[in-house]
Amino acid sequence: MPHVSLLATLVGTIASFALGALWYGPLFGRAWMAEIGASPESLHRGFNPGLAYGATFVLALVAACAFGVVVGPAPGPGRAVALGVAVGGGFVATAIATNYLFERRSLRLWLITAGYHVVRFALIGAAFGLLG
Repeated sequence: MPHVSLLATLVGTIASFALGALWYGPLFGRAWMAEIGASPESLHRGFNPGLAYGATFVLALVAACAFGVVVGPAPGPGRAVALGVAVGGGFVATAIATNYLFERRSLRLWLITAGYHVVRFALIGAAFGLLG
């Protein structure tokens, strides 16, 4: 397996995790809840925060590590951020769009969800570009 910077992986994971709190909180939380037909109360019913946030952190760690394998060692900030945008927009956003078309989800929901992943992978790219 290629060398993957542990520091960049951890920083990218934490940045991704923090972005999610902002994105689905004060930035787009209300719009996202409206699009999925939820309320703060309904989202907390039966919610196990330890499991949800723990699993989310592990999944973000896996995504950052996989990104590190793809970007390689010492990619430079410009290349790494560009690759992050390409991964988020070209792979993740298009995969989500395919599902959302058949699920008849709104364009607004796709923009919120896909936008998060584009910015998320750009941040992970920045971590690898600066620390990898």
